Amino acid sequence: MSQATFGDDELFGEAANEMREDVESSLSAGWEALPAADDIWESDADNVLGVLNGLNAVLDVGDAEDHLRDAKKWFTMGQRAEAFDDADDLEAEIGDLEDAIDDITAAGDQVGELTSTIPTLRGTLEDAGAEDSSVDDDDADD
Repeated sequence: MSQATFGDDELFGEAANEMREDVESSLSAGWEALPAADDIWESDADNVLGVLNGLNAVLDVGDAEDHLRDAKKWFTMGQRAEAFDDADDLEAEIGDLEDAIDDITAAGDQVGELTSTIPTLRGTLEDAGAEDSSVDDDDADD
């Protein structure tokens, strides 16, 4: 059985290409794991609380953080090994995905706060309306 010989440069170039493909694949999977734009924009709910609960459920980054971590890991490895001729595009896309994940997470936190606040606010306003009507009833008696 004969064994093919490869030069170090050829092997390094092949490994660098595979590393770049791994970063690109992880980035693609990260973007795909994020919620779809239409899912956060459209709702079939009948009231505000239903909309907020639906939105809260959709604002989940899923496995995107894990894919981002993999992309960053392989990107860092490739950079340190000086394996990439030009990695500016990868670095920019990593930043964009990281920003998108941060934005979705922050929006989820805000929606979560509203989801817990709205029922309390509704109760407060209903109680205030009941008090106003009892005051109006008392004034009508005078």
